[in-house]
Amino acid sequence: MTWNTRLTELLQIKYPIIQGGLAYLGYAELASAVSNAGGLGQITAMSLAGVEELRREIQRTRIWTDKPFGVNFAIGMHSADFEERVQAAIDEKVPVISITGGNPAGILEMLQPAGIKSLVLVSSRRQAQKAEQLGASAVIVVGQEGGGHLGRDDVGTMVLVPQVVDSVSIPVVASGGIGDGRGWMAAHALGAEGIEMGTRFIATQECVDASASYKQALVDSAETDTTIIKRSIGAPGRVLRNAYVDQILDIEHRTPTYEALRTYISGEANKRWIYEGRQEEGFGWAGQVTGMIHDIPTVGELIGRMVNEAEGIRRKWAAGNNS
Repeated sequence: MTWNTRLTELLQIKYPIIQGGLAYLGYAELASAVSNAGGLGQITAMSLAGVEELRREIQRTRIWTDKPFGVNFAIGMHSADFEERVQAAIDEKVPVISITGGNPAGILEMLQPAGIKSLVLVSSRRQAQKAEQLGASAVIVVGQEGGGHLGRDDVGTMVLVPQVVDSVSIPVVASGGIGDGRGWMAAHALGAEGIEMGTRFIATQECVDASASYKQALVDSAETDTTIIKRSIGAPGRVLRNAYVDQILDIEHRTPTYEALRTYISGEANKRWIYEGRQEEGFGWAGQVTGMIHDIPTVGELIGRMVNEAEGIRRKWAAGNNS
């Protein structure tokens, strides 16, 4: 079966499956594996030390894949050389750039003369419409089930995706709560032309920077084992719940200020668990899809079985069998 949608045509990929940006984890090994398996892998730009490190990561990815891949820019992780990093990706002729966590206008303006395809992560109809007006090639719509930073409205993927589909003319990608072929097909039924997965790709063998502790926690956790932090400071994000996260929530209840939370929610606190496996001394982003994660396959195995499952559903639908 073929999986042609406007998204696969736009990005020149076999399957309409995108790997999320994954702060501190989205590097060449994972990005190339996703692209080689037919999806779109992505490098996370702002977790790298600087411009030259980004260039090297792009070049490393090209060693391992000749397929399209993207670079993700998290605006919330702004640094003094932010525009230089964007320009480096442009100079390296990266085919796709995705933008998360802020106003995408400046980056989109830089990309348009270069002809680079742009994906903007949104969490509301208004944001999607604005992204389209600014020239985004497609939007990625994340529902409140997702891991990492989310919208403030607590709207789920099942409700949000069709609303966005009805409000824009560019392709819509569904994100949040998707981890298998059933979720992929549900996204298409809602009108999306592809999916993005973040948490599910962490629990793969090619996500080499993620600690064994973090991956195993994703396997062991139920869908009820995540919670939202940073809501009190207007930047909600979903994480796996543990004793360290309970400390964050307690601070938010008692002293809901950025200064009180700063060291607890820092990138260093995140890396203590996801890199070093020190679970009780840090936090790890994760979506509710963690309840559907039961193993740590290769990326190729994961996408392969998703395709088989989705094709089985398509055959049932074509035969009029919805059971």
